[in-house]
Amino acid sequence: MAKPVNREKDWEYHLQLLSISTRDSSSANDPASDSSIRESVKNLHEMCKSEKSEDLIARVYPHINKLFQRSVASLSQSRTSNGLLLLAILQFFLDFGEVILHDADPSLRTFFRSCLSREFADPTVAEATLGFLNMNKRKLLNSFPTLLPQFFPLLLKLIAWNGKRLEKPFMKVFPGMMSPGSFLPLFPSIIDLPILVVALEKVERSSGSLIGSSIASIQKSTAPEMLLALMDEAYTGSTIEDRGGGSESDDNNTIDVADSVFLDLLKDENDGLAERQWTSPGMAAALQAAINTPQSERLKQALSMAPQLLDMYFAVALRDVNNSLICALIPLLMSRNATIFPDKVFSYEIRRRLLEFMLASFQRSPDFIALLKKPIIDRLGEAYDSPAKTELALQLCWAISEHGGGGGSHRDAARELFESLELLLYENLSSSRLGLSQESALSSNSATFRKSSQARLLCFVITAIAKLATYHRELLPRARVSLAKVARSRNSDMRVLRRARDYLGLMNEPAICLSILGPPSGVLQGPGTVNWNEGGSKMIAHIPFYILSEQEGPPFHDFLFSDILQS
Repeated sequence: MAKPVNREKDWEYHLQLLSISTRDSSSANDPASDSSIRESVKNLHEMCKSEKSEDLIARVYPHINKLFQRSVASLSQSRTSNGLLLLAILQFFLDFGEVILHDADPSLRTFFRSCLSREFADPTVAEATLGFLNMNKRKLLNSFPTLLPQFFPLLLKLIAWNGKRLEKPFMKVFPGMMSPGSFLPLFPSIIDLPILVVALEKVERSSGSLIGSSIASIQKSTAPEMLLALMDEAYTGSTIEDRGGGSESDDNNTIDVADSVFLDLLKDENDGLAERQWTSPGMAAALQAAINTPQSERLKQALSMAPQLLDMYFAVALRDVNNSLICALIPLLMSRNATIFPDKVFSYEIRRRLLEFMLASFQRSPDFIALLKKPIIDRLGEAYDSPAKTELALQLCWAISEHGGGGGSHRDAARELFESLELLLYENLSSSRLGLSQESALSSNSATFRKSSQARLLCFVITAIAKLATYHRELLPRARVSLAKVARSRNSDMRVLRRARDYLGLMNEPAICLSILGPPSGVLQGPGTVNWNEGGSKMIAHIPFYILSEQEGPPFHDFLFSDILQS
């Protein structure tokens, strides 16, 4: 038969142990070195929960609070991990803070700044921290809503270093890192997760283990300047200038001067939006080294996790974030489309998500196209620079045409966008190159790719011109002139000529043109306009050109219209 537990004696024993630990010189200087102290804290916590006695909680609090202060003070000299002990104490503060009138916010921030910044690379502390955050997620979000958004860079370092083993618990914490103040800075940090791994591994090689000392802290915040630059980019189209980091590490880590480019990546707290120095010699050298050497397992895991984090970021953005922040994000998204970690699969996955989110944002708020006309025009002007910028320009052409340049109330913006499309069209017509490379001699594969890319770009531009003019009918005369020049061109690809001629012919039938090239049903209707959703119950004679492909003679297809038009 089990002996009855004497809870009073256990209570007194654990209290006495904590009291002795604060007086004993060895324990006081390094409380975490004695594992029994942490067990006593946990046992006292459980007893307070089971007894539900405010008197008992009040008796325990002074001892635990003093232990917390001594543990924090000993961090710089401690040779053992303090993370687990501090987490146990923080749990006591969170559970009984209202009873003892203890505000846990300063204690939580002290833990992140003084402890987790030194021990994020410790797998045991990292796992326990995520467990603590998940267990108290609701309380943290309600009572301390700015905590996780402020320390998202530190939490990203934690997951970058510890990898997929902690991916599931981290994904549960991740939405809590998003707030109005962290939404924009969080975006480049997610995309640059592989670069963060490269930076952390570089520090480890040069300075030894990451456990036990804070890597870096940013002394000067560039948040006001970068936020103004971003809004300037959004509404005037001016380029965000590179900004260097004028900050230093507060530790004596032996980081080379060239590593200053990584200071923004290695910071622990959110201090606003900072432009990453992709063109700096330090970053270029680090990226080149990462490309030329076999990828570490940690880097491979970061390349796999970043797209998943970006998926969640965009899902939360479309669900919860206000339009002004999303509008400010799009220019940043467009600028980062061409500057992504140079891994083929990773670049494809990230760019695909960037473009999908951009189009989804335009679909939800078409007026973004008019508000962001300047950066959009700038990106159209960069269509020749690289395949990534060409693809971005294609998607922007589609968005402009699909949403009428921002809608019927934005005629001036639509006109400016139309003019930029005209310019892009004429530049292509007057040149036989796409501009992806300017080598004097190209292989047949390069020439074929270049010709195909140019034809694809021109088809998108021609379609955008035709659709924009259909939406804003005052642009129709200029559209006819532009398309006629393409139709008469002798150097254009046959696909481009056929597309221009199709649209010229279509513009002679306004009702049919409006039904095919016009805006979605209900936005702008006129006599004879076809509602394609009624194709299952009504006879529709206007079949889109991409189905018929200008075939002559007997029908070339073996499908029924019911296969195309859903009932």
